[in-house]
Amino acid sequence: MTFFEHSSSTKAEQNEAFRVRTKAAALRVIRLYQQLPRSGEAEILGKQLLRSATSVAANYRAACRGRSAAEFFAKLSICVEEADEVQLWLELLGDAGIVPKARLVELEKEYAEILIVLAKARKTASH
Repeated sequence: MTFFEHSSSTKAEQNEAFRVRTKAAALRVIRLYQQLPRSGEAEILGKQLLRSATSVAANYRAACRGRSAAEFFAKLSICVEEADEVQLWLELLGDAGIVPKARLVELEKEYAEILIVLAKARKTASH
């Protein structure tokens, strides 16, 4: 079950709640980025992570303001791609030993859930 299936609220309320959720997740990534070691690898991976996480939040916000179903679908597609990239950058930060894997678990879980919701919303929007 996704985030939206648990709720009896209106579509506008669900969209707002998910906008808040993606922004909060992006803020968590910003805080992580601020604490990364100052090495070349950490800087490169960190910037990629930062771009992807903030893109999820920004593009979901834009999707909710979409002027057409096609625009909504296009923005959701970007969100799905970017959320998947967030997962990759988090994995690489952990696998490379830049950040302890235990420190990334909750953020990885959050983006896995965000990706599930976005992918389901995109699938629903394509019908």
